[in-house]
Amino acid sequence: METQLWQTIKALEPLLPQYVSVTYGAGGSTRDATFETVRRIVDQTHLRPAAHLTCVGHGRKDIAQLLERYWEAGVRHIIALRGDLPAGGAATPPDGLAYAADLVAFIKTIADFEVSVAAYPEMHPQAQSATADLDNLKRKLDAGATRAITQYFFDSTAFLKFLERARRAGISTPIVPGILPVTNFAQVVKFSAMCGTSVPDWLKELFEGLDDDQDTRKLMAAMVATEQCRSLQAEGVTDFHFYTLNRADLTLGICRRMGLKPAPLPEKNDFADAPTPVQRDPEMPD
Repeated sequence: METQLWQTIKALEPLLPQYVSVTYGAGGSTRDATFETVRRIVDQTHLRPAAHLTCVGHGRKDIAQLLERYWEAGVRHIIALRGDLPAGGAATPPDGLAYAADLVAFIKTIADFEVSVAAYPEMHPQAQSATADLDNLKRKLDAGATRAITQYFFDSTAFLKFLERARRAGISTPIVPGILPVTNFAQVVKFSAMCGTSVPDWLKELFEGLDDDQDTRKLMAAMVATEQCRSLQAEGVTDFHFYTLNRADLTLGICRRMGLKPAPLPEKNDFADAPTPVQRDPEMPD
């Protein structure tokens, strides 16, 4: 998997995306491995990594130490998430942070990171209502986030309606649609049920009978994602966040169809002149 990861990174690098996100292990199980991956991206590529950071199960001191390590490594972008609640366990330590909005505000006390947060066009599955979900997004943005990245969706109308509601609520921050090329339909159905994404009947019909036909599945996946991007582009959407799932081929094909081709790599990014972190409160509890 590590070999595949770096093959994917090197394949996508010539596209020069604005950032590349690196997911974070639930409960910190892969925290060190994630940090090393992010640091290696900074050191060995032209990409700007955005490191996922969850607050569930971690105290302020642990989070602060990790943020300081990221800053020292040259990472300037954090994707702040609450994280999945553990089954039967205490979600928040006594000195912990319960919500993503709290995490965003805390990140800003450590250093002037760029911070992205999550948004849910079809509502977070644990939200009491669509209005409450939108209010929570606004709290995260008001806490200092500069961008919202949405959960993936297949109904573009749902995203556009969500975007309209957000603008009416006074949210002017960029909201970037999350695009997921479907490589394994059965897995997508399972995960969609957990994250609140609707799977339309037309998508089910497209992938029906293709379980053992990988080549045709890939063609369908690229076609669906490209059409989704083009339909959103026609409505004025200019930025997209691709969930690559550690694969480069589909994203490369979609980007090329959208007119984005690999470019010559520039000189390496230099973070040497970046500001120093904000000093932590010495009274911060351990």
